Amino acid sequence: MGPIEFNKRRILILVAAVIAFVILLNGLTFHDSLKDAAAHIPLPINLTPTGHTPHVPFEEDDDDIWDLDDPDEAEAPPPPPAPSSPSTSDDGAAPPHNPKQPATPVKATLDSHPIAQMMEDADKQWRIYESSVSTTFRQTVEKYRSTHGRHPPPGFKDWYKFARERNVFNIDDFQQIMDDLRPFWSVNASDIRIHAAHMAENPKFGAAVISIRKHKVANVLNGSWRSETMVKVIDTFIKYLPDMDIAMNRLDQPRLLVPWEDLQEMLNREYESRAMPPEVLDSFTVDQSEFLDFTIEDPKDDPSTRLDGGWFFRPGQQYMDVASKACPPESPARANLTIAEADALYKDPLSGIVKNFNLSSDLCTVGPTIQDLHGMLYSASSMIVSHKLVPIFGECKVNVNNDILFPANMYYRHDVRYDYDPKDDVDWRDKKNDIIWRGVTSGGVQLSSNWATMHRQRLVQLSNGTYVKEAGVTAKILSQKRAGTTPQNSSYEPVANFEPSQFANEHSDIGFVEAWGCVPNCSFYNNIFSWKPQVPLTSQFKSRYLIDIDGHSFSGRWHAFLQSKSLGLKATIFREWHDSRLFAWRHFVPVDNRYDDLYSLLTYFIGYGSPNMEHALEAGDANPQVYVPPHAKEAQTLAKQGREWANKSLRREDIEVYMFRLLLEYGRLIDDNRDYIGYSGDGSELDKYDAGEEGRWGIGGWK
Repeated sequence: MGPIEFNKRRILILVAAVIAFVILLNGLTFHDSLKDAAAHIPLPINLTPTGHTPHVPFEEDDDDIWDLDDPDEAEAPPPPPAPSSPSTSDDGAAPPHNPKQPATPVKATLDSHPIAQMMEDADKQWRIYESSVSTTFRQTVEKYRSTHGRHPPPGFKDWYKFARERNVFNIDDFQQIMDDLRPFWSVNASDIRIHAAHMAENPKFGAAVISIRKHKVANVLNGSWRSETMVKVIDTFIKYLPDMDIAMNRLDQPRLLVPWEDLQEMLNREYESRAMPPEVLDSFTVDQSEFLDFTIEDPKDDPSTRLDGGWFFRPGQQYMDVASKACPPESPARANLTIAEADALYKDPLSGIVKNFNLSSDLCTVGPTIQDLHGMLYSASSMIVSHKLVPIFGECKVNVNNDILFPANMYYRHDVRYDYDPKDDVDWRDKKNDIIWRGVTSGGVQLSSNWATMHRQRLVQLSNGTYVKEAGVTAKILSQKRAGTTPQNSSYEPVANFEPSQFANEHSDIGFVEAWGCVPNCSFYNNIFSWKPQVPLTSQFKSRYLIDIDGHSFSGRWHAFLQSKSLGLKATIFREWHDSRLFAWRHFVPVDNRYDDLYSLLTYFIGYGSPNMEHALEAGDANPQVYVPPHAKEAQTLAKQGREWANKSLRREDIEVYMFRLLLEYGRLIDDNRDYIGYSGDGSELDKYDAGEEGRWGIGGWK
């Protein structure tokens, strides 16, 4: 019986093996067929060939909020039917699709308008910015040293954890701080302390001094609401700061104008001083001298050393007369370039639209062309400036100023006039298809003889349909070509004399609510402007387009505009702490300070006329041959991108992190041992923290 059982067992094993082999062979054949078929299944439009989801401006779950469905807007005509193909059968029916040949992709519409290219370029720059962010302390330290040629300052590790706990998106983007402080490395630390300590002794110089001693705000001299708000910010991290005196500008206008030649020498000295000793102290020097002794009530009783700040007064005078010295010799501000030559440096040649926002606010580039068109440049309400490098902190400046920027207090304090409140903000489809602005006649010293040079007054007039018609104002825009344009390829040509009165009447809600800041009074405006009703900030979000312009200095509404569901347009000469974080044509629309591109921008987004020129038959149409298809979806995309980014990078927490970093760098700068203090490690002590294994309370890191 044994041999028989053994043979049966062998037979069973052999049969099982054959069956398994057949099944495997069929499976492989089926898999190959499936694989071949899958290779020709069209990919979903939201996937790349690698299967990764590309960056898209909208999330599916936001479609109900952001999807554009406006019956009032013209739709692009449908594409013409495809021509007959030689492969079509005799009865006209298309042959069955050959699975061996991939489906022909549908060609996307090509918009040759310069704005389309600017948006694409901005997206590329944004992706580079977004992908270059350090994710660990090691990377942050390495990037700091490679960029600045120094060790990070003492307390850098505490600052890093402070920033991570507040979910800062870009841990590296603090170049503005480094640029502002670089020249001060050429000044003795003790001289910086002396200047800061005594800057508020004469109230006429428009400065306040905040004194920090033993990790507390011990005194505020010549304070105001600005200094009160700054103290609140500092209190969130003051336990890490060394003793210091912070001199803060109380005026609206910036203060320092160091001549260009002098500044270059200072920057060279800073560069030569860069060093990274292998061993440095990760702590600040204690008990230094030259700080303000605020126990002495009368400055006359204080025997400590003073240094001349070089302040001089120039109120109501042209700013470029003193500012041009801070520009390079070959710049338009000093080389007498024509307006056309200056425009070519920052504007698109076809449309005249701003393509370089940085240069559009660079007074060395645009100063000569707008010196009679902006209130601060023509007749500043206050001008107390110095050609010396003294340590004064300011909320804004123009590019030629040497003030030390810090986040404007208006962005941090809670004020209904400037804070974003979503209660009246509506979805894009429910917003009015117009542009809105409200304000007062601020901007400079206004007289009956000079008011027309002010930037706010020019905007209000240019946006008024009645005024532009009576004054014969025309604008340059781009109109879609009648010949050579297809649904897949739209091309444009310039229209030099677009008459904007009808468009302004239908789509502009811009005006003053009251007069303010005139000498001796504002009665001369009574025959010039009619006052519009006040509109609360949150109610302005019912319009799709929000234009933000300067007043006496920067505009405190800008963060709220970016946080809203509307699209922000920006014209300014001022620089602020957040500028490197905001990308023109990705997060907002730049506007030239002359406003000569305003109607070109608005007609692109809102549209004008009809594709078949039916409006040419309408009585009273001043632009019968103009057609600009609406690009509301593009505007909606920009608005959403700006909103999402503002909610990540312009928060109160971001202001705290920026100020913490700024004062750490400043604390080292005023330290007598500044060349021998800092963080010299490689960042490895926070590896576990960055990996999420070590947290604030030992139960998880920042990730």
